[in-house]
Amino acid sequence: MPSPKTLDSLSCKDKVVLLRADLNVPMQDGAVTDMTRITRLVPTIRELSGKGAKIVLLSHFGRPRGKKDPAFSLAPVGAAVSDALEKPVAFAEDCVGDVPKAAIAKMKAGDVLLLENVRFYPEEEKDDLGFAKQIAALGDVYVNDAFSAAHRAHATTHALAKLLPAYAGRLMEAELSALSKALENPERPVVALVGGAKISTKLDLLNNLVTKIDVLVLGGGMANTFLNALGTSVGKSLCEKDMAVQALDIVLAAREHDCKICLPIDGVVAKEFKAGASSETVGLDGIPADGMMLDIGKGSVAVIADQLRMAKTVLWNGPLGAFEIAPFDAGTTALAKIVAELTAQGKLVSVAGGGDTVAALAHAGVEDKLTYVSTAGGAFLEWLEGKDLPGVRALKESVAKCA
Repeated sequence: MPSPKTLDSLSCKDKVVLLRADLNVPMQDGAVTDMTRITRLVPTIRELSGKGAKIVLLSHFGRPRGKKDPAFSLAPVGAAVSDALEKPVAFAEDCVGDVPKAAIAKMKAGDVLLLENVRFYPEEEKDDLGFAKQIAALGDVYVNDAFSAAHRAHATTHALAKLLPAYAGRLMEAELSALSKALENPERPVVALVGGAKISTKLDLLNNLVTKIDVLVLGGGMANTFLNALGTSVGKSLCEKDMAVQALDIVLAAREHDCKICLPIDGVVAKEFKAGASSETVGLDGIPADGMMLDIGKGSVAVIADQLRMAKTVLWNGPLGAFEIAPFDAGTTALAKIVAELTAQGKLVSVAGGGDTVAALAHAGVEDKLTYVSTAGGAFLEWLEGKDLPGVRALKESVAKCA
């Protein structure tokens, strides 16, 4: 299937462009507390504005469960978008019908208008074609710049792409390009760092990765589950003992596909999980029965660093320890800095994603020093799992239909 059309081929002077964004941003006391998704959207809006388009922003916000709820209004987010763009952003108190029509009629070339939360209508999450047609009637062109919502087959991420000429925005384009370089057409060897608490939430991801990469590095609580399955006593460490069979199945699948699994050889152990807790680094045979392994040790960091230095491509999803609390952040932080350094030297293509991963990279001060850091969350995970993303598929099918 062909790649989605991009803004390079879009002529949109005086046209109304319906731009699907992801403005589902964290807020507190009516103010946006993390502007990342908004700032990453700015290049697409500015380019469309520069081309003389009338830009109409579509987005969901929170979970209003198909009902109009002032607590989930996008109006305060519009103010943040205006600040980021350094230009006015008008707001329409509905996303279908006469209200947005009237607001669009007042627009001039280059103007930006934000419509109210599309999830105020239950038809949005049902991917309802009739609802999509009501929205399509407002514009001339559809641009999807919401990769982070591409794993949902909703009306404004999926059905709408079938009704208008459809294009990928610059953020969508950047995400797809980075992900392709990391897993679909990577430079080898490919190393994946996968951490987090449980393997039960990442079975599909792990089973897909071992068929496509060269080295799988495991950390966090999920590493304990593998160690336990392979016969290591992990004391009171976070461990899904009932997932031993699944862990061993992944080990066997990795062997069949010549994927090396790299597990910790030592760990930082404490008897309680709190800031400044008394801890020690021990080998795998020294984990006390009443101790918890809360981070990988220096020996493990050294082994993983060797793998990273041999790699050409690195994928990262999930911290390798309880990075939120010192001293259990040391392992993840050390490896983050090594990945950043190798990336800066041009030796690595490094792609990371997932909420905890982004937070861990920010904690290490390197969130802007990797090749690409995705803020997509669920869509990034489903892509790692090898799943089809409806929002991306719809853009590609639009190209095929027009060919």
